[in-house]
Amino acid sequence: MEKIFLSLLLSAVMATLSGQEESQTSPESKPVRFTFGTSRLIDNHTVATPYKGGLEFEIHHRFSLIENYHNLFGIYGAANTRLGLSYGITDRIMVGAGTTKDYKLQDIQWKYLVLRQTEDNSMPVSLSYYGNMVIDLREDAAFGPEASYRHIHRLSYFTQFIVARKMTEKISLQVAPSVIYFNSVPRYNNTEGYKNFNLGLSAGGRVNFFRDHSLIFEYDQLLTRQELDVQPKPNLSFGWEIGTATHTFQLFFANYSQIINQRNLVYNENNFAKGDYLAGFNITVRF
Repeated sequence: MEKIFLSLLLSAVMATLSGQEESQTSPESKPVRFTFGTSRLIDNHTVATPYKGGLEFEIHHRFSLIENYHNLFGIYGAANTRLGLSYGITDRIMVGAGTTKDYKLQDIQWKYLVLRQTEDNSMPVSLSYYGNMVIDLREDAAFGPEASYRHIHRLSYFTQFIVARKMTEKISLQVAPSVIYFNSVPRYNNTEGYKNFNLGLSAGGRVNFFRDHSLIFEYDQLLTRQELDVQPKPNLSFGWEIGTATHTFQLFFANYSQIINQRNLVYNENNFAKGDYLAGFNITVRF
């Protein structure tokens, strides 16, 4: 019932906002360009989508936690990797798919650019709707007792509205509330475990400081309190982005490694306040 209600609510909001854009944006208003350099900030999506017929190939790599020189500060430890493709059906609609090493996650994702910020501020922000569905391909035993196992337990869902504004020619900021649902979550006993339905909030930005070089940062906060003695930790990341017409390279430090949004928000156990950081990089190639 909750999923049906959320789907109806999101559909109504998107229809309303699309109508507002048509009525509020005059034919003379020009949309702001290059709010962000690519469709990903670090792990969170931006409002940007590939152009119509455009294809993006993504490589996401996360080293293990930085410890000491014995594991070369995380480089020799276990790493997590995602490979993905995103395609622009139109200049506003994107679909994509990817595969992630940890937990054998296969994702299908989509994004719709609902509103575009204009140069004359008749539309002050850009707004995108992003969603995904993820399939966990681990062994059946990972989803609880064999007697209660169902294939649908492998699925999880993430949906998010991304609101962004290009503040100046150098600075862009975004904020994104999100809804997360896992068909199956770990339960340790009758009183302790994770919740299926969760709410989260993400924020981030990019500051261009020299030509194609920018500073980037993200912060994610899980809003739903779990039935656990030790709660999941917020996500924090900061890094450096180099962009060209066909490539974007991002190098950063973060306290999370799951790459897939719902897992980062709900299951992160690394505390950035205690120095639990790892290095990672993203490479986006545009065709």
